[in-house]
Amino acid sequence: MGCDTNGYVGFGLYALVSYIQKPLSGFLDELRLQLAPNCQPHAHVTILPPRPLKASENQAQAELRELAAQFHAFEVKLGKVELFDSTDVIYIEVLGGASELRSMHRRLNTGSVEYPEPFDFHPHITLAQNISHESVQETLRRARELWSAWPGSRSFAVEELSFVKHQEREGWVDLLHLPLAHEPSLVS
Repeated sequence: MGCDTNGYVGFGLYALVSYIQKPLSGFLDELRLQLAPNCQPHAHVTILPPRPLKASENQAQAELRELAAQFHAFEVKLGKVELFDSTDVIYIEVLGGASELRSMHRRLNTGSVEYPEPFDFHPHITLAQNISHESVQETLRRARELWSAWPGSRSFAVEELSFVKHQEREGWVDLLHLPLAHEPSLVS
């Protein structure tokens, strides 16, 4: 999944993401490596940021399986590179599909995976985090330059969710893939 642990250091946290398909994912992974070379990126949009579980992993998987079946696939359209000032996280904003991601977050943040978020949920694609405050503006400038040079599509389909766990040696590991119920509906 990448480097993000929702501000927490440690292992055993869980998240729910949707991976971005190639060729956009390949470009985003390379972009992230240029900005944060110590990452092991896997381009995604997060639906449930990293969190501990309130019940067993099996219980959480069963609940997510049931809830995810209620969602339709949809398109996400990406916008500009921005900065979360309070955390110095550099990200790409989500334009189209943001309301669907917020709805998913609200409806899925329940039961075994329910967690009081330390920040308001804001759909985005993380590009760089945990960088020195002194280098944020230069990294932001570089991120904007690299993103503006991308000639390909800035959209991707959310057709499957992945329940992932942060493990000590392996990093983020996929536990469960949850296909969404129907064909993608286009977001304008």
